[in-house]
Amino acid sequence: MTPRICILYTGGTFGMKPSAAGYAPDGGLEAALATTLPAAGKDGMPAWDLVEYDRLIDSAEAQPADWHTIAADIAARYADYDGFVVIHGTDTMAYTASALSFALQGLRKPVIVTGSQIPLCEPRNDARNNLTSALLIAARYPVPEVGLFFHDRLLRGNRATKVASADFAAFDSPNHAALARVGINIDINAAAVLPMPRAEHFQVVEPGTQEVAVLRLYPGLSSARLQHLLAQPLAGLVLQTYGAGNGPVAMPGFLDALAAASARGTVIVNLTQCQRGGVDQAKYATGSALAGAGVVGGGDLTVEAAVTKLHHLISCGLEPDAVRRQMPLPLCGECSEPA
Repeated sequence: MTPRICILYTGGTFGMKPSAAGYAPDGGLEAALATTLPAAGKDGMPAWDLVEYDRLIDSAEAQPADWHTIAADIAARYADYDGFVVIHGTDTMAYTASALSFALQGLRKPVIVTGSQIPLCEPRNDARNNLTSALLIAARYPVPEVGLFFHDRLLRGNRATKVASADFAAFDSPNHAALARVGINIDINAAAVLPMPRAEHFQVVEPGTQEVAVLRLYPGLSSARLQHLLAQPLAGLVLQTYGAGNGPVAMPGFLDALAAASARGTVIVNLTQCQRGGVDQAKYATGSALAGAGVVGGGDLTVEAAVTKLHHLISCGLEPDAVRRQMPLPLCGECSEPA
């Protein structure tokens, strides 16, 4: 029996058309795909249905409500398909892939997010290959998680990050091996794929009104600026520190601002600015000082995974201390087990 895949078209470069102001989202993708993709059953191609969103967006416009819409649409159709492919813009693709992984925990079918750097309408594009490969993997291979497929590699969605704005190899997974590589053959890295769970345990929760911010440390950042940011009603802050998780803890007011915000209930997560490796707050005295101020180490989480995980846990109604306990622990392969 030919597998059937549901394609959710949310917008992005993939289906854009030229306009007077540059490329812009455009509809009517089903007709274009019908003449572009191989026929169902040919060379393993699945049958597919397309769900084209009424509001097609450049992914720079994406918001947490959009993550929820996509997750809810997949959950509602989950029993009807063998897998799902989400066509999405590249700018925030890693955020959406991460968010879907937390909402759709315990997946027993592939959910693959993909897109392109050049629209399908152009003679030379990466759109056709990315979608064709994503469909083949979703239909034929047991990858029970949210993946991000781009330029012949399937990455774990919540381990991926965008690394290039003008290359076909736009994404990387610095701290986790690729789930699959596509060349002449499709080679699945079974050791890197999550094990098949016994049952799904989706948590598709409505996003709350909480705000999660990101602050990257830099030489010259003042304690006053940090205090100003933390004076806002923030539910969470991703603090991008140096190296293994270090910051200017000797600066007057720096630790006090963090400790006061933590006491008010803001969950502050320490991530490294480095692409590879993670935070170990016990390695240096500066990291230990941050821990003493209530900052929780985020290990090797990406910024995208940390932001979406904070949104998810807070939207689930967890108290700040419970969120702090969950942040360093892998829920769906987004980070390594703490040492």
